[in-house]
Amino acid sequence: MKSEESSRRKFVKIVGASATGIVAGCAVAKKSEMPSRRAGAKYMGDFVAPKLDTVRCAFIGVGARGSGHNRQIAEIEGTEVVGISDLYEDLAKKAQGKSVAAGKGERHQNIKLYYENGDSWKQMLRELKPDMVVIATPWKLHAPMAIEAMKSGVHAFVEVPLALTNKEMWDVVDTSESTGKHCMMMENVNYGREELIYLNMCRQGVIGELLHAEASYIHSLRRQMKSRRGTGSWRTYHYANRDGNLYPTHGLGPVAQYMNLARGDDNFGRLVSYSTPGRGRNLYAKKSFPDDHKWNNIDFKGGDLNTSIIKTNLGRTVMVQWDETSPRPYSRHNLIQGTKGTLAGFPTRVALEGGVEGVTDNHHKWAEGEYLETIFAKYEHPLYKRLGELAKKMGGHGGMDFIMRYRMIECLRLGQPLDQNIYEGAFWSAVSPLSEKSVVEDGAPQVFPDFTRGEWKHTKPLDIVG
Repeated sequence: MKSEESSRRKFVKIVGASATGIVAGCAVAKKSEMPSRRAGAKYMGDFVAPKLDTVRCAFIGVGARGSGHNRQIAEIEGTEVVGISDLYEDLAKKAQGKSVAAGKGERHQNIKLYYENGDSWKQMLRELKPDMVVIATPWKLHAPMAIEAMKSGVHAFVEVPLALTNKEMWDVVDTSESTGKHCMMMENVNYGREELIYLNMCRQGVIGELLHAEASYIHSLRRQMKSRRGTGSWRTYHYANRDGNLYPTHGLGPVAQYMNLARGDDNFGRLVSYSTPGRGRNLYAKKSFPDDHKWNNIDFKGGDLNTSIIKTNLGRTVMVQWDETSPRPYSRHNLIQGTKGTLAGFPTRVALEGGVEGVTDNHHKWAEGEYLETIFAKYEHPLYKRLGELAKKMGGHGGMDFIMRYRMIECLRLGQPLDQNIYEGAFWSAVSPLSEKSVVEDGAPQVFPDFTRGEWKHTKPLDIVG
């Protein structure tokens, strides 16, 4: 009996140790590698480039998104459009005409077009040597184009996401630091009226210490599968070949800046992620296309909805969701919760401890709709006060596009740090590859690379610019 009892205890000990190892392996994320900064390179967190009286602008990709960048930047004082590159001649010429019209006969008179082949954009950078280039191309081209632009001595402004892999993110960061050129991922939602107001309220301590945020991009875009040469013609393949949060930055960018993530106070720590089964794309293809259509010969394995949870260095949490497939209303969530209240979007609403003056008596009821105008007037962001009316006239997602584009040019002309630095673009975009890895590993935690190499602790929070 003694021998049997001893064997039983030994077995329990071994099994217990094995179970502990399994749990520890799931609970503890591997430390992310941090390559050394290149010799002669410099940190770009608060970087200021030399002032430019006139910003000579070039554009790569002037389709659905790029044409808006081109048209509005051409309208902004102090710009000169010098080059446009696109795979399609008709799109390049159409953008040229819009630019000339915006210049009203005074600017943009010598725009050179490049559309002969897929590498014409490189020729444009070499020949024209613009001050900045706007890159609005398929996702896989963002990083290589930004890197080539900076190596050519050009400030790069890139559509979301900044890159697709963490290696690409590091390559973009290293190139920016080595060349001393800006590389900004153009997260337009940071310039929405609601987002700017909430940023101002957070900075003024209205909801106390920030503890939790919720961000999303919920947007039914199955219709893009019918596109012949637009977004759906290349983006649809991502839904089949990848499973994770493929488009995190629209929701994440604003709440990350509310929390000052990667800017002195706190930083991204680790992430866990889960996806639902992938059903909607296959069903839509079967319903909308012939049996022999290419979309019916692909198995869309990527989950219809992904939920990722970020834990910051300080222990705060951010929920990030993505769903471009399901039949549901558009939402970015945009929720920020603190010790004194909560600000939320979709629908826009505010709850404060003690109530919202003149509207609610306590935090058990939201203040929303027309009742928010008083509190919003009190905390209207100075930037929106200055540009809001013009932005609404110019258009672009309610004006946020114009404010972003205006600030890009203004910062270059005045010699100010950009509102979004290279590292923020990398952190926000890194959610995608990290979530994909976590999903494959059944929700195992993934550690964010520190693209700042520890310098985030000394980076200033985003100013409330006027």
